[in-house]
Amino acid sequence: MGYLSSKNASMRNVSKLALPFALLAAASFASARPAPQSSTTTVSAKKHSGKRRPKRVVASARTRVTSRKTGRSVALTTTQAGVIHSDSSTPLRVAVARRRRGRRVYFNPWTEPTFADSKVGDNLDGEDLVIRKAAVDALGPYNGTVVVADPQTGRILTIVNQKLGLKGAFQPCSTVKVIVSLASLSENIVKPGTSVRLSRRSSTDMTQALALSNNLYFAKLGQELGFDRVYKYAKLFGLGEKAGLDIPGEEAGYLASEAPETGVGMMTSFGDGIRLTPLELASIVATISNGGTMYYLQYPKSQEEIEHFVPKIKRTLDIADLIPQIKPGMVGAVEYGTARRANYDPTDPVFGKTGTCTDTLQPGVHLGWFGSFNDTGKNKLVVVVLLTGGRGISGPIASGVAGNVYRYLSDAHYFNAEAALPGLTEPMIPMSLVSMQNCCRH
Repeated sequence: MGYLSSKNASMRNVSKLALPFALLAAASFASARPAPQSSTTTVSAKKHSGKRRPKRVVASARTRVTSRKTGRSVALTTTQAGVIHSDSSTPLRVAVARRRRGRRVYFNPWTEPTFADSKVGDNLDGEDLVIRKAAVDALGPYNGTVVVADPQTGRILTIVNQKLGLKGAFQPCSTVKVIVSLASLSENIVKPGTSVRLSRRSSTDMTQALALSNNLYFAKLGQELGFDRVYKYAKLFGLGEKAGLDIPGEEAGYLASEAPETGVGMMTSFGDGIRLTPLELASIVATISNGGTMYYLQYPKSQEEIEHFVPKIKRTLDIADLIPQIKPGMVGAVEYGTARRANYDPTDPVFGKTGTCTDTLQPGVHLGWFGSFNDTGKNKLVVVVLLTGGRGISGPIASGVAGNVYRYLSDAHYFNAEAALPGLTEPMIPMSLVSMQNCCRH
């Protein structure tokens, strides 16, 4: 033991003596050898290179201590005079300073607000206040319009945001697929149960394509139909013309007289070349709901006009045999597809079609469409929702608004009542159904 203690003590003494010599050797080595020339590399170049520069040791010295008895290494000391991490410290500091001073700049591509008071400027004369209350509550803070109509007569029961509902014409997005489906069935291009090959490994049928809003499926149908037949059925369903009869302030949509530059496929999947109004979509959905009778939409504005209201037929479409073939896809959209938010009660099915896209003529406006009707109870309705804005606007969101309209009216026992007029709920104050602002939005 004494021998080992004295041996360890001597080794420690040797290590203490070796360290100063190592430092002196490193210093002399650094002064004798010039620093290597660094390659010129800018901070921006290093940023894009994606590679971390290796550390470079300017000077180093190693001292190894061995045992006098065995000759084995018992200690190893390494001394580095300095380590260079970059060619120049100044650009690095500038880059850090810039990084600290930098601020993120967010670009908002949307010019239309997502939220607004949509009741501004509305006139309640002649409106069904029970239905209007349900529509106002369902729309909430969203910037948009809700149109509710009776499909059996063509009477408009309420329009929330009348300015947008009467004058707004936008790209129909995927709602055009309902017309394309009926046109393709009428022309025997496809049958609802027949799968259409979309690619080498995928195919689908009309029910799934409507429920999930398959763009490629309807683009292929459009190519099969050709522009002339697409234009024929679009006119037949009232696109490009006023849906209402002598409704003050109503403006018609637009239907291109030739194929858009993007092609017929984009016309039949996204609605390129078409400008659709909420009243036009309400008319189309009402025609499907009642079996093929297209009524003029009428908007009575007084009690006298309501009492003397007479439905007026615009045209009758021979689609009664085709409607049962597209209804599975429209109810599928609500049950498991793009309009699941509208599914308020499994025992009261809702049929509908969503639409989501950015308006081609107004790229700063994102659109959310939903056209729908219910098929149970004594009082059937058509509910059309159009939302305009930016982030968060879509057809599924619009379907949720419509679903709440049905839900609120169902809670008020509207659909099974003998008379769908006031008396079903507690008296309402009309002030809650209109905006309290003094002026209209520009």
